[in-house]
This record gives sequence, structure tokens and C-alpha cells, in this order.
Amino acid sequence: MQILTPHVYWAQRHGEIYLRVELSDAKNLNISLQENTIQFQAQGHGAKGDNDYEFNLEFLEAVRPEIEHKSTQRQVDIKIKKQEERWWDRLTLQEKRPLFLGPDFDRWLDESDAEMELQSKEEEKINRISVESRVRKNPYLGLKKGYLFMYNLVQFLGFSWIFVNMTVRLFILGQDSFYDTFHTTADMMYFCQMMAVLEVINPLLGLVKTGFFPAMIQVAGRNVILFVIFGSLEEMQNKPVVFFVFYLWSTIEIFRYPFYMLACIGTEWKLLTWLRYSLWIPLYPLGVVAEAVAVIQSLPIFDETRLFSLTLPAVLGHSLSFSYTLQLYLVLMFLGLFINFRHLYQQRRRRYRTRKRKVH
Repeated sequence: MQILTPHVYWAQRHGEIYLRVELSDAKNLNISLQENTIQFQAQGHGAKGDNDYEFNLEFLEAVRPEIEHKSTQRQVDIKIKKQEERWWDRLTLQEKRPLFLGPDFDRWLDESDAEMELQSKEEEKINRISVESRVRKNPYLGLKKGYLFMYNLVQFLGFSWIFVNMTVRLFILGQDSFYDTFHTTADMMYFCQMMAVLEVINPLLGLVKTGFFPAMIQVAGRNVILFVIFGSLEEMQNKPVVFFVFYLWSTIEIFRYPFYMLACIGTEWKLLTWLRYSLWIPLYPLGVVAEAVAVIQSLPIFDETRLFSLTLPAVLGHSLSFSYTLQLYLVLMFLGLFINFRHLYQQRRRRYRTRKRKVH
């Protein structure tokens, strides 16, 4: 094969030299530095087709002996560090530029631009060190992350147990499993929903950025259904609506809690993220409808048992049934649905709008 010289393009910074060798599919690379002279030999496809290519360049000033290079399908990139950080008037010791050598306009900067770039990198480095130092000065950061990780892990395990238990019983017993859902899963649901009160406290303490009111609406609403409607009325505990309420709650939470758990350790699974920000769209309204059905079914029971009724003076009557309070609660429930739906939609929009900006 004929030995030829490839096209070489160069650029510099105060501390580095960049060479771009126009040689595609390069192989048998042999790059060395001897007495400030770089020697390059390789086989590849250059300006004259597939051949052996080589070149030598003696640099204007001293360079370090280390060479960094990367070969791609289109070119060979070489980076060499200068012995002293200073701007060179030219690349080679000889004043006349070799014919195969030209400026790399993709990387080219003049001295003033290179100084501004260097200054910008120094400022960025200083800012990064400053941020890291501030983070390290917070002795409670690790404790905070550990607490949030464990909280989300415990809730994930609890709701997973409920979800798996109900799913297995549904496959084995079919519709018969609807009628004893409360007796088989209530203890775990009590535990998870009492733990969920922490989701109202965490924003108040500044541990999470989640809004206080959306968290309070969801936690308070669920606890009314669980403790007041299901927990206090034995007649409600055998109704199929319990199954649908518990199943919808647990389906949402087995994706929400692991998302937050992984966020505590800086990890993200794209599928889990999509499920966390998308699954609530059908499930959350269905959950509220199931809760509303439970409230409506409990109204005649509260009227009959007079449980939680408000005693009135004899002039006004005997008592005010708790069912009137629940009817008002039904209106507030759908108002809460609107508030939380809007909050979750804005979260989803911000999440994916940010991701699109990063892509573009």
C-alpha cells in the first residue's frame, strides 16, 4: 500500500492541544511522542481511500508525554497536554504550516475567548465546590434521606401485602372474596393509613417539597372512609365496596411509594416514573367514586343506628343524624377530587415539560 498523509485539524486551549485526524475506520493505530514530536501511523479510509497513513509534527513548545486518543468510525481524536499553561502563536516549531494541517473550526477559539472559557470553568468549579460544601455542612441530610427512604419502604411493603393478598384471594375465591376483604386486610390498612399521617407532617417540617393541603385532603379523606365508614359500622364491613376501595388505594400506592423511595437514593426507573405520573389518571377518580358509593351506602345505617348523632335541645328535636354531615362531606369529597386532580396534573406537566426541555 502507498503511504499517505491524512488531513489533520488542530485547536488549542491554554493547557491542551486537540488534533482531529480525518481517518475513518482506523486500525493498527500507533501514536507516540518523542522529544515534543508526535508520530502517527494507522491504516484506514482517508482522502485517498484505504491506505496506510502517517504524519509527524514537532510542537512549538514542550508537551507532556501522555497522549489521550479516541478512534471513531469517522475520525481519530487526540488530546495532548502542554508542559506549561500558556497560549501558543502556532502549533509547530517550523514557521511554515504543513499542507496537511489546518485549523479545527469546530473547536477553534482565539486567546481571549479561550480565557473566558477557562474563567467560566473555574467559576463553575468554585460554585460546585461551594454547593458541595454547603451540602456537607448539613449534618441531618443523611438522617433525612434515611428516614424518608424507610418510610416509603415500609408503606410500599404494607400496600404490597394488601394488594397481593387481595389479588390471590380474588383468583382463588372469585367474587366471594369481596365480602371478607375488611376482615383479612383491615389491620394492615389501619397501620398504613395511620403511618400516612406523616405525609401531612413532613411538608410542615420542610422534609419534602410536596404541598401540605393536597396531602391533607388525601390522607384525611381516606381516614374518614377507613375509620368512620368502615371501621365504626359492622354492616359496611361485609360489603363489596370495601374490596374496590382497598384495591384501588393499594394499586396506586405500590407504584407511588417505590418511586419516592428510589428518589431518596438518586435513582430513577423510567417505567416506574411514567406509572407514578400516569396511573393516577384513571385510578384516582375511580377511587373517589368508590369512596362516594361507600358513603352513600352508609347513610341509612347512620340514620338507623344514630351513631355519632348530635344531640339537640328539646325544642329543636332529639338529635341531628350524622348522615347530614356525610352528605356535606360528599360535596367536599368531589371538591377535593378537583383540587388533587389539578395538583397531580400540574406535577405531571412540570415533570415531562422539564424532561422535554432537557432533550431539546
